[in-house]
Amino acid sequence: MAKQKRLVPDARPFMKWAGGKTQLLREFSRRFPSEMKKGKITNYVEPFVGGGAVFFYLNQRFSFEHCYICDANEELILSYRVIKKSVKKLINELEALESEYISKNDKKREAFFYEVRGSFNERKTEINFQKYQMDWIERAAQIIFLNRTCYNGLFRVNRKGEFNVPFGRYKNPEILNEDNLNDVATLLKTTQIILGDFTKCRRLINKKTFIYLDPPYRPLSETASFTNYSKNGFTDNDQIRLAKFYQDLDAIGAKVMLSNSDPRNENPSDTFFDDLYSNYRIERVPAKRIINCNGARRGEINELIITNYRLTKT
Repeated sequence: MAKQKRLVPDARPFMKWAGGKTQLLREFSRRFPSEMKKGKITNYVEPFVGGGAVFFYLNQRFSFEHCYICDANEELILSYRVIKKSVKKLINELEALESEYISKNDKKREAFFYEVRGSFNERKTEINFQKYQMDWIERAAQIIFLNRTCYNGLFRVNRKGEFNVPFGRYKNPEILNEDNLNDVATLLKTTQIILGDFTKCRRLINKKTFIYLDPPYRPLSETASFTNYSKNGFTDNDQIRLAKFYQDLDAIGAKVMLSNSDPRNENPSDTFFDDLYSNYRIERVPAKRIINCNGARRGEINELIITNYRLTKT
């Protein structure tokens, strides 16, 4: 069962991730189901793991009998699997990349970034994302390196699945955090990692399961889109499909929490999510806009938290 446990290890997201939930953990913690705190929930499932902030938070506070993380982003899942299976070799690869990068001046750092990005994209067709291979280790190191040195710490791909974020001009980026990678690997030892659409998690869920759903955000405007974390994107039709999935999980008796951007931040009459989840508890909580090309618009917005269970006062 999900018993309370000590905060060991001190793992946190190893990648910067658009829409990452670290800043909202306090709000989430107030809304986790009481059954989990009482040890009545045995399974944890996260079908859109992304940076993993909620996964790391919960798994350092509760001992689940079964824990599953999933994502449609093949590069991201490759990285999680490498950390779980070959963290020492990954650290060695990252150490080499960091050493070469730090030794260069600004102009040569930029050239090195594009050299790594070019190699990363050119070799994509050679990677078998279904079967673990040794070339995954170099690729995971490149993913983390690019994420840590690109503009705004984005992970974005084009329709071909090629990483297309430009160089970021950071003075001293943290490329390798050996302690954190080891802590992440420790937590992943007892976690099943799944590549695929969120519906692949359906068979894992029962009434003793807590599911956290963090889909790619619905853009706040027609020109603001950060949904291309995987080559297929995530459309309004996918959001509707997810709402049906949410209803199915509710019918099973599972406890479900979902978060997303609030379209009413930009358009007060946009009730897309209010309509989709009208049968559930919808709350709006403040969050900071971390990624926006316009620095003046990186301010506080509302985020939606949607739950299918009654909250108890703590």
